[in-house]
Amino acid sequence: MAFHDTLIYINSTVESISAQFNRIPGSAIVLRYVRSSYQNDPMRSFLELCLFLFAVRYFLASKYSFAKKDFIKLSTKEVDDLVSEWTPEPLVAPLDEAGQADVDKIPVIVGPSGPKVKLSTGKSVMNLASFNMLNLLGGEQIRDTAIKTVREYGVGACGPSGFYGTQEVHIQTEKDISNFLRVPASIIYAQAFNTICSTIPAFAKRGDIIVADSAVGVAIQKGILISRSAVRWFQHNDMDDLERVLQQVQKDFKGQPLTRRFIVTEGLFENTGEIADLPKIIELKYKYKYRLILEESCSIGVLGKTGRGLTEYYDIPATEVDMIVGSLATTMCAGGGFCAGSEYVVSHQRISGNGYVFSAALPGYLAATASEAMSMMQSNPEMFVQLLANTRTFRATIDKINYMYSPSDPDSPLIHLDLKPEVLESRKIDDEDKFLQDVVDECIANGVLISRNKAVASQEVFPVQSSLKIMITTGLTKREIEKAATVIKAAVSKVMSKVPKVKH
Repeated sequence: MAFHDTLIYINSTVESISAQFNRIPGSAIVLRYVRSSYQNDPMRSFLELCLFLFAVRYFLASKYSFAKKDFIKLSTKEVDDLVSEWTPEPLVAPLDEAGQADVDKIPVIVGPSGPKVKLSTGKSVMNLASFNMLNLLGGEQIRDTAIKTVREYGVGACGPSGFYGTQEVHIQTEKDISNFLRVPASIIYAQAFNTICSTIPAFAKRGDIIVADSAVGVAIQKGILISRSAVRWFQHNDMDDLERVLQQVQKDFKGQPLTRRFIVTEGLFENTGEIADLPKIIELKYKYKYRLILEESCSIGVLGKTGRGLTEYYDIPATEVDMIVGSLATTMCAGGGFCAGSEYVVSHQRISGNGYVFSAALPGYLAATASEAMSMMQSNPEMFVQLLANTRTFRATIDKINYMYSPSDPDSPLIHLDLKPEVLESRKIDDEDKFLQDVVDECIANGVLISRNKAVASQEVFPVQSSLKIMITTGLTKREIEKAATVIKAAVSKVMSKVPKVKH
């Protein structure tokens, strides 16, 4: 009987509480939300209740006092003494001996850059270490365009593109890029490195799949890392291995929810000078239903009859590539980068591309000079004939070098020279980078400025091959190109003559 009375009391109490609760304005909405939440996800209701109770306890708890009695009270003189004795740690660790030697050997150009430059040492050299392959940098048209734009728009946008940083020149440059590449739309970023770093994670997210070439540059690697997607690497420029990886992904993810899938590669590889097999990649893209992100920082303004890049080089419509990403800071003599593709691809990045949304817009004069550079490319296609001719003239001499070989494509003005494997086996070369730097120094001493391929090993997914890095330009005559190749060939032989042979 007592138990029955207890149940009646509990029921009446609950009904009384319910009646009082229903009198509160908005109580019906809260009650309906709780019921719906519990029905759909009971654990969520429990978690929300725990968070509510924690919040109530947090706000009702007494404030934490920092006034501890065991603090040592110092006099003003003691504080001053401690401050004067304190030595802050450097923000950057000091360079080791090898690092400092690298810094000391970096040549400094005095005055404007061009096909022939003057170094801080006073020596004049032929410049084969610059992306100024079309010799547009420093030209009157580019310079006059920059000056005119600075006078009209100033030196900076001072704000993100989506806020108040967009100027008329930015809109015009985006139109010029899309017209130049023959795609529906394009978007420009303020930094070349951040362009691909923003484009990839704007579309690829956790759970998506990226299949990438193992030789892509560090900017692409960072973009892939930020996306948090599942990554599969295929051997550099190996289409058979690419198809093998695509087939393996198909097996590994069979039966799982459909996700976005991307193939990521470079058009002209900066670390090797090789050209991607775009026709085969597009074939595999359609066969296995992938989207293609093509990074063309080194191929735009270099490959093709009018410099439109890899799609023109292979005579493939640019619309066959989902996203074409490139730099405006190489042959276009400007700064920043771009992504070109469909209207959807571009409009999505205006709200999801971190480098576009959160960075100040590209300075107007750089956008204007990029437009002017594209106009010059279209009006003077002979420059690409000259660039290819100079490239082949250089290769005719340099391919005969005894101790090195070039993995670069014959049509690539970006040329790498690697030590032959048999040379590394037969010669006692303890430090390959030091050997290559000695060759660079010898070339500079004889009037030819080249560089070597450098990378921060800790930032690379795969080791980067040490090599000499040479960039051909239209600003030099055939005779000067032949002379530069001869100087490099002689420098390699001279430095190698000082290296002892391995004793067997």
